[in-house]
Amino acid sequence: MTVYPTIGLALALLLTTTTALAQTQLSVRIKPANAPLKANVTGYVGDLGERDEAALQRFSRGAVVQARKAVEALGYYQARIDSEVDRNDKGPRLIIRIEPGEPVHLRNVTVRIDGPAAQLAAFRVPKSAQLTAGAVLNHGHYEDAKRLIQNQASRYGFFSGRFTSQRLAIDPVAGVADVELIYASGPRYYFGPSQFSGDQTFDKQLLERMMPFKPGTAYDSDLIAQLYQNLQGSGYFESVRVDAAPTQASGEQVPVKVDLTTRKPRTMGVGLGFSTDVGPRAKFNWTRHWANPQGDSYGTEMELSAPRQNVGLWYDIPGNPPLTNKTRWAGGYQYEQLADTDSLSRLLTVGPEWHSKLDSGWQQVLSLKLQREEYRLGSDNGLSTLLMPGISYSYLDSDNAIDPANGYRLQFEASVAKDGLISDSNLLYGTMLAKGLTTLWDKHRFLGRVQFGGSATDDYKAVPPSLRFFAGGDQSVRGYDYQSLSPENNEGDRIGGRYLVAGSVEYQYSFAERWRWAAFVDQGNAFQTLEIPTLKTGVGMGIRWISPVGPLRLDLARALDDDGGFRLHFSMGPEL
Repeated sequence: MTVYPTIGLALALLLTTTTALAQTQLSVRIKPANAPLKANVTGYVGDLGERDEAALQRFSRGAVVQARKAVEALGYYQARIDSEVDRNDKGPRLIIRIEPGEPVHLRNVTVRIDGPAAQLAAFRVPKSAQLTAGAVLNHGHYEDAKRLIQNQASRYGFFSGRFTSQRLAIDPVAGVADVELIYASGPRYYFGPSQFSGDQTFDKQLLERMMPFKPGTAYDSDLIAQLYQNLQGSGYFESVRVDAAPTQASGEQVPVKVDLTTRKPRTMGVGLGFSTDVGPRAKFNWTRHWANPQGDSYGTEMELSAPRQNVGLWYDIPGNPPLTNKTRWAGGYQYEQLADTDSLSRLLTVGPEWHSKLDSGWQQVLSLKLQREEYRLGSDNGLSTLLMPGISYSYLDSDNAIDPANGYRLQFEASVAKDGLISDSNLLYGTMLAKGLTTLWDKHRFLGRVQFGGSATDDYKAVPPSLRFFAGGDQSVRGYDYQSLSPENNEGDRIGGRYLVAGSVEYQYSFAERWRWAAFVDQGNAFQTLEIPTLKTGVGMGIRWISPVGPLRLDLARALDDDGGFRLHFSMGPEL
């Protein structure tokens, strides 16, 4: 009969003890207040764990020792520290009281690099306001300076370097400290020959062209990281392992060992999409990533939609360096219904392209394109043949490939045809596009776009539709139908213009994760003369959902000219 009350009492005591243990508290009180010092003491003392009042009393002696280490680490060697344990409604509490006193100040500070590293501009001597005469001693800043020197020595290949002096002398009574850090770098190591292992599919010459350094180049760990990125980004390999360990060095020469696993040679992709410009569309691509030991590749691309169907073939030959430079032989066929259902174009193109990335970061493409286009555009009908040398430049600065917060894109293109040199007309053609994006206070985004195009010819009727300009649609002037802004002939047919001007300003507000609201103004038109054109204006609002493949955009826009009404626009893809 007495068992149940005993069990009940034991359970009550257990619950009471568990509650008390779970509510152990730490209170650090510093006078005068010093937030960095308080945070350091709290970090040194650490988690109190589950302790009752007696255990906390025993722990307090060690806590005071840790608190003293914490304040001395920030230069306070004359601190007065005491502790007590009390209990309140929330449970036992450890109180640590600190009077920091005057901190120790730095008196003499010497930080020096000796040896070849001293002549290397990239090797920085630690200099900061926290490590100069008169500054308050902070052990963390002293250790940071040592770590910076060691990290740089490791990066730049000074593997035999050492500190000949690393002295921190503290006089707590006088309140001063002297710092002396002298590092003798020793010789700089260099890269030795490269050894490739694993799958031997590719010529060694191709692999060596992907290397950002040659044997004998001074060691730099960033070059090792770049080599890895080059090989991984080439599209040839399933896995890449690069080993350039200084422990394997012979003398001052570090061997570079690369182990490669070749990827499957073929991939295929199928995609479905929709936009209000072209309606439903399907895309298909097939790629042979490597066709021979020289790394050549080829593939095909196809797009199908109601107004436009095209198929393209390409063959790439890697250049030097192969990751950014290549020669591409390309050809394609496109059928498109233009501004209205009575206009059409059948376009066949073929020719080489030379792609290269300049030291400035610009992408350059030189081309020699032969195009043959049969078309009907209002009363303009014909068969055009043009041989067009061309050049294009593009530059992208973006902080994210899929959904950037800041960045810009610039694109320029120009091409020319000469009557009698395979071409049947004279033509000079060019376009320019600039886009910009900036984000303020995390939620407010501002986008801008400006686009120009122009052509010069002595026989405009001989210019095919693919080289005429139209405006209107999802990527041009919203509120207007796709290609609906264009000069018209006497019969009212849209025949495209010699020139194009278009621009847009958009504001976006992030109201939830992955969701944004947008408001925009678009202006633009295509026209025939260089007189000041009449620009058409569209305004509207929209919503953005940030999908894993980029933003999906749904806009409701109103055309403000030509008795325009409302139009719904849907599109997707990166902002830049």
